[in-house]
Amino acid sequence: MSILVTGGAGFIGSNFVLDWFAQSQETVINLDNLTYAGNLANLSGLKDNPGHVFIRGDIGDVALIASLLEKYRPRAILNFAAESHVDRSIHGPEDFIQTNIVGTFHLLEATRAYWSALTEVEKAAFRFLHVSTDEVYGSLEKDAPAFNEEHRYEPNSPYSASKAASDHLVRAYHHTYGLPVLTTNCSNNYGPYHFPEKLIPLIIHNALSGRALPIYGDGQQIRDWLYVKDHCSAIRRVLEDGRLGETYNVGGWNEKANLEVVHTLCDILDELQPRSDGQLYKTQITYVKDRPGHDRRYAIDASKLERELGWKPAETFETGIRKTVQWYLDHHDWVASVTSGNYRNWVEQQYT
Repeated sequence: MSILVTGGAGFIGSNFVLDWFAQSQETVINLDNLTYAGNLANLSGLKDNPGHVFIRGDIGDVALIASLLEKYRPRAILNFAAESHVDRSIHGPEDFIQTNIVGTFHLLEATRAYWSALTEVEKAAFRFLHVSTDEVYGSLEKDAPAFNEEHRYEPNSPYSASKAASDHLVRAYHHTYGLPVLTTNCSNNYGPYHFPEKLIPLIIHNALSGRALPIYGDGQQIRDWLYVKDHCSAIRRVLEDGRLGETYNVGGWNEKANLEVVHTLCDILDELQPRSDGQLYKTQITYVKDRPGHDRRYAIDASKLERELGWKPAETFETGIRKTVQWYLDHHDWVASVTSGNYRNWVEQQYT
């Protein structure tokens, strides 16, 4: 028995693989193209685990996918592979189209061919789980109800539009071909191994490096924050018992404005690793021009997942964010390894 995980060296994917082996001995075939955000160091604890089989490759490589499916005969495919940073999609949308839309299409085609050749018993047990985002739903007004699974898709960035397209492809392959699919749409994740281009790891890294803490616009953009290990447990539940063809929203029930998140991070760092000059980290906050088309608010209604599958997040924002800050303080080497070279050029370009 095995599962195939795509994008398993990225932030959420690597956390899922690590979490999987904490719960199961079932083999994981881990396919990742190791773009800038994919990092095998995330998985260093599995280097001597024979159940973890890593292959470097692209989900758009149909021949490679077909050969892996034929060789390892997985009972499930979990698709984490994606370009996922809105800012990067604004500067260069083509990679997002190629990976998130064309790549998902090729992965679905290879999966359909593999699934069609299975025995009836194997077909019934097989699952294709597609990991997506709440950004496909667009932006909410301040007092509007949170996104549920019936909310209309209104993506506002090249990233979210490409993920919306991939969601539609997955749905179509279920309704047209009968492929046994499941889709999860999650809110903003945070936690260990998060590449420091997203808000929380960027602020932690810049604070400790004595750099400016950049805040887009007025900092009142609201997000629902989900600790990554809670997201992993939700995906396991959906894989185990989710209804075929269904979408499940995964959220942390933690709506916070970006500026509030930054203030919380500064307060925790003031406590755990105070500045040597005695100043507060909040003095490093600076406001920068807002990004184009910046969605004002996301919020996830995860009640369907709780009602049908009994899942609720284990972490509050207060417990999860403290664990996250402590992880970064304890892993300076990991941070240093991913923030050299092109990363510095990107941050300078984006926030200057």
